[in-house]
Amino acid sequence: MHFSKELDATGLSCPLPILKTKKSLADMLSGQVLKVISTDSNAVKDIQAFANQTGNVLLFSTLENEKYVFFLRKK
Repeated sequence: MHFSKELDATGLSCPLPILKTKKSLADMLSGQVLKVISTDSNAVKDIQAFANQTGNVLLFSTLENEKYVFFLRKK
């Protein structure tokens, strides 16, 4: 999937992946896609909740090599 920016949040625990995701999206334009990589299993529900609360769209999420990968489109 094409993305404009990547955030590597591996090794970070809640709430840092969400806080860094929010900061990364703030620097992006509407419609751009952010790829987030995390090792925190809580990120699965946290990223979905973050997307629902902020209006950003969670396009896709998967587990690759014990890392959670998310693609978010900025609103």
